[in-house]
Amino acid sequence: MGAGKTTIGRALASNRNWEFSDSDAQVEARAGRTVADIWAAEGEKGFRTLESTALREALAAEEPAVIAAAGGTVLDPSNRALLRRHQPVVWLRADPTTLAQRLGDGTGRPLLADEPAAALKALAAEREPLYAEVADVTIDVDFLGPQKVVELIEVALRDDGEDDS
Repeated sequence: MGAGKTTIGRALASNRNWEFSDSDAQVEARAGRTVADIWAAEGEKGFRTLESTALREALAAEEPAVIAAAGGTVLDPSNRALLRRHQPVVWLRADPTTLAQRLGDGTGRPLLADEPAAALKALAAEREPLYAEVADVTIDVDFLGPQKVVELIEVALRDDGEDDS
């Protein structure tokens, strides 16, 4: 949350003339409700099931795509296995303090409802090892604009021998 995956993902997809898929948007479209409404009605478990389905569908697409996977996607071991099989995976890493500044009071984000800064710090402690497990490329985004992040991703993907076609 707040690292820029949607903005950067769209820009990267545009640069490459690829499709773009945002897992939160896919979940909302499938459910016909917002993420916050899904959490309220079905809880985290219900949301995570929809999130996993969105990831599987996005990765199964025939056309090349940039997929902005929701931050909690890595919590499910089967999702992590899928991500490892569908490389490259880019982790947009940001300090929890930066994320808290970007996200403000956390409105509309169920995991940040009470204390966004503390929640983001706890989420980072839980998830960072999981992100590291699946990431082929890690970009620290705290002090970078979206275009610079896209440029760094492109360079990293070329350096890793990825084909631009």
